[in-house]
This record gives sequence, C-alpha cells and structure tokens, in this order.
Amino acid sequence: MFQFKQFSVKQDKTAMKVGTDGVLLGSWAPIHHNPFSVLDVGAGTGIIALMLAQRTYAEQIDALEIDEDAYEQAVDNFENSPWGDRLFCFHAGLDEFIEEPEDEYDLIVSNPPFYAEDYKTENEQRDLARFQDAMPFEELIEAADLLLSENGIFALILPFKEEQNFIALAKESELYPTKITRVKGTPTSIVKRSLLAFTRNENSIPEVDELTIEIDRHVYTPEYIELTKDFYLKF
Repeated sequence: MFQFKQFSVKQDKTAMKVGTDGVLLGSWAPIHHNPFSVLDVGAGTGIIALMLAQRTYAEQIDALEIDEDAYEQAVDNFENSPWGDRLFCFHAGLDEFIEEPEDEYDLIVSNPPFYAEDYKTENEQRDLARFQDAMPFEELIEAADLLLSENGIFALILPFKEEQNFIALAKESELYPTKITRVKGTPTSIVKRSLLAFTRNENSIPEVDELTIEIDRHVYTPEYIELTKDFYLKF
C-alpha cells in the first residue's frame, strides 16, 4: 500500500508499482484549461487518474487498462478513494477502445510502455506493462488525435531519447508541443525523462524547462517538492 496525502494506492496485484514517472506526470499534467473530462491511457494502479481527481474538478475521469490484474487493482483503488463517483476504469486495449469512441476528452494522459530496447525480463506481466510493443507510439498518437477535444491537452512522460521522435510523429497528426520539461535525477546526471504536453494549436511556441529531482540521496530539490507537495506525505 502506498499512502498519499488524500488517497492510498494498493499495488499488490500488479507488476507496475507506484513510481516517480507516474507521480511526475500526475503532478505536472497541465490543468489550467479546467478539463471537464480526463482519460488515463494505461492506468496501471490508477495513480495518475487519482492524482488528477485530486487536482481538478473534472466530472468524468476515465482510465484504460488492458492487464486484468492491474485493471482490478485500479477499480479497487478508485472505489476506495474520495472521488469514486468521478472515476471509471475500462478493461480494454487502446485499439479496442478507439474502435467506437463515444467521448472526447479535455485532458489525455499516459505513462506509456517504453523500453523499445531488445531486452525482456523474466516477468511477462511486467514486460507487457512496460514494453512499447504493448502500445506503440503511433497508436497512442492516433488515439489522442481521435479523442482529444478541440482545446484539449495530451500529456505524457517518455524517455528523453524518444522525445524528438515522438514530437515528429505527433506533428504528423497535427498535435504540437506546448510544454516540455526535461527531468534529471541529480544536478550532475544526464536528462532521463521528458514530460510533454501537446495541443492542436500549431502556433504556440513550447515552454521548455528542466526539473532536477534530488540534490543528494533523499534530499529533494525545492522544485520537486513544490511540484509534488500536495501528494507525498513527507513533503
């Protein structure tokens, strides 16, 4: 059980545990446009959807999860949260979900499977959860293009090395970056992650910045504390 300030996340059934990537995206995803409807693609434990339920007044927060154990865990976590009436999880793959789209969403978020590299672990469930072959970037962009409302925002976290490739693919679907935050573990380490937000507005010049998580082991930067302080008990 992972305890946050306003909710808790059970993670005993799923291979995808609560991690920094999910917390970063849940804290960072832009909400200045007051989204009415939110979609979390590849929900895992449901942590990002739960964080957005806490951060927004969105009345419809849908999540999508293909893995049965993770789906059951997310449903459980939603029901046990203060926002159970606003959260709903679909047990389906993205390809299945977009066959008959019923809704548009003002905010679409995803912590997608990555590691396109050639290695696989012994844990098949974790591989499915993590590997890009479970959700190719093209499919994710196609879904965002199909499901995003006119003034909506599509936000995700990726390995930094995938950033330019993803931006180029998104441009083909007329989705353009509006905000980019590059994340480093420590001041001296290389950039590991990119937080990206896209809109349909071609004319916006993206706001670009950098976030460092720790100054030293378990000594967090003021910027990281500020970003996550509404969630972590220790901040």
